Amino acid sequence: MGMPRYKIILEYDGAGFVGWQRQENGLSVQQVLEEAIERFCGQTATTFAAGRTDSGVHALGQVVHFDLERAHPPDTVRDALNFHLKPAAAAVLTAETVGEEFHARLSARQRAYRYRIVNRAAPPTLERGRAWWLPAALDADAMAEAARLLVGRHDFTTFRASGCQAKSPIKTLDTLEVERADDEIRIKARARSFLHHQVRNFVGTLERVGAGKWTADDVRAALEARDRAAGGPTAPACGLYLVEVVY
Repeated sequence: MGMPRYKIILEYDGAGFVGWQRQENGLSVQQVLEEAIERFCGQTATTFAAGRTDSGVHALGQVVHFDLERAHPPDTVRDALNFHLKPAAAAVLTAETVGEEFHARLSARQRAYRYRIVNRAAPPTLERGRAWWLPAALDADAMAEAARLLVGRHDFTTFRASGCQAKSPIKTLDTLEVERADDEIRIKARARSFLHHQVRNFVGTLERVGAGKWTADDVRAALEARDRAAGGPTAPACGLYLVEVVY
């Protein structure tokens, strides 16, 4: 028998972290989680996440797996990790045991992200650090129309970060939807996997459309250019959330 494998769903506020992955230059979500596991059961475990979120990016449904030397009831794992995660802004929502063939990153079939824009004259107070504040009025319908051009299988070179590690810029984007609810514009993206900064680069480009500076045709031309310089700016990390991972 191998060691028992646990799958957890993790929620965190990305503002205080350098991202998911352990780094020398500050506190990562991976580090606080692995330290909580060690305090819980005295074991040095390696954790694997479905999405390596960047500095400042939030998660409502990050999926992580790790192996423990002995079995514990899943609710005990959840509650003990939450006790030891304090005071970090991270919480284990659910824990369950899974087979050793399960891998949080490699087994994922789809990832869903949400990007939040607060679109009003007054700056946000409660949502500060949790959304991109854009005081000038945006046309969410025009943004939605342009977003539809990006759905499907494309070479997304225009929307990938220069340091992106992916072997190929070709990805299949399942959905890219833009909705307005009062002062908030929400952009929802789903795909099996994303290039580095892909969603934030989509948002920065769609903001140009919403502001009336670009048309849907400009977005199509940017996609076809296969050149990062042809796309819009990278939207700030604070508005991005990893919402769900589907297996």
